[in-house]
Amino acid sequence: MFRFKQFAIEQERTPMKVGTDGVLLGAWASVAPHAARILDIGTGTGVIALMLAQRAPRARITGIDIGDVAEARANADASPWADRVEMIRCPVQEFRPAERFDLIVSNPPYFVDSLRSPDAGRALARHASELPFAALHDAAVRLLAPGGRFCLVLPVAETALFDAVCRGLWPVRRTEVRSTPRRGVRRVLTEYAAVPAPEPRPDTLTIGTGAHEEFTEEYRALTRDFYLKF
Repeated sequence: MFRFKQFAIEQERTPMKVGTDGVLLGAWASVAPHAARILDIGTGTGVIALMLAQRAPRARITGIDIGDVAEARANADASPWADRVEMIRCPVQEFRPAERFDLIVSNPPYFVDSLRSPDAGRALARHASELPFAALHDAAVRLLAPGGRFCLVLPVAETALFDAVCRGLWPVRRTEVRSTPRRGVRRVLTEYAAVPAPEPRPDTLTIGTGAHEEFTEEYRALTRDFYLKF
């Protein structure tokens, strides 16, 4: 059971939706000891923001989303980190905070050329038309503090598309994610910096062993701090 569900149970609320991409990013993103301000772009239910609040006990966390943030705000209020987490409804293109951020993370919508869902909420969450990769890149460059890092999770093809629009960010760390040892790479986790750097050699992470509902030890090691039973 994902640890954040405990908050929902104790508050007699519906457990928040937790996706594998968000869990991976929240556990994998580099959190520097000095990080004071962290931004989660496209926060959704707020799960990544809460994971980072748990990992960075002195940082203030901001989750931002173009869609309704009521659920994210309720999840934050039910957590032990409510006094350090804020949720804001605003397109990131229009977000003008007083200070920049030491770490920015995003699990963005990535369907670029696919047919939009007729459901408006699903379309916002899944389709990149409201947050094109160029706009996401420009927001990260504008909002990063000097020496800050931007961490992103995308499918393989979309990672290449994002890299193609990068003019002020350079990848410094990559992890290619497989669902099982026999399957191909399904996601790429990338950490970017605002200073030129050589292309990093990717490492790999495999989530499952191939047996039914059996996780690899490397995935357990990465994410066990966020599960009640693992």
